[in-house]
Amino acid sequence: MVPRDLRLVMFLSVKEMEVRKIRFDETFRAGQIDFAGDQLEQESLLRAAGEAALVPHSSGEVRIRGRYSVEISAACDRCLERTRYPLEASFDLYYRPAETIAREEEVGIDEAEAEIGFYEGGGIELEDVLREQILLALPMQRICREDCKGICPACGQNRNQGPCNCKMEDAAGRWAALRNLEIP
Repeated sequence: MVPRDLRLVMFLSVKEMEVRKIRFDETFRAGQIDFAGDQLEQESLLRAAGEAALVPHSSGEVRIRGRYSVEISAACDRCLERTRYPLEASFDLYYRPAETIAREEEVGIDEAEAEIGFYEGGGIELEDVLREQILLALPMQRICREDCKGICPACGQNRNQGPCNCKMEDAAGRWAALRNLEIP
């Protein structure tokens, strides 16, 4: 058996789910799940526990339920300083085989179907499920604090650390002619 910390991929096999539920209780160290393309860094161990099972009387539909906790860091969208986001959440997801999708024609889906993911091959990698859930849990605008002052657009100084000596051109003068326009 491969030691838990050396195993890179936990595959949730549909064939195995035909026999029994797959229970997981995994810990992923930083770097095991790739967040680099999203400009994120995993700052703590990622712990995930739950189970995966076939939905009874379905043709390969999988239900994955679980819970995870992790701390992720990202650059603040205003001042560019690294900011930590502790995340802890549960998930209850459904996946269907990709071959159930009509390939040649457009089809309409209802709200319930929009909540279903799709998988190809013999199952789903747990790392993919966790990456998606973490990305969805992070705020759209990542800021270090509500009153973040951002950076100076002229010199790039972090305004949270103190004021800069830049003289900003009065933008109001450039837009003065627009103030006289009447909007219908």
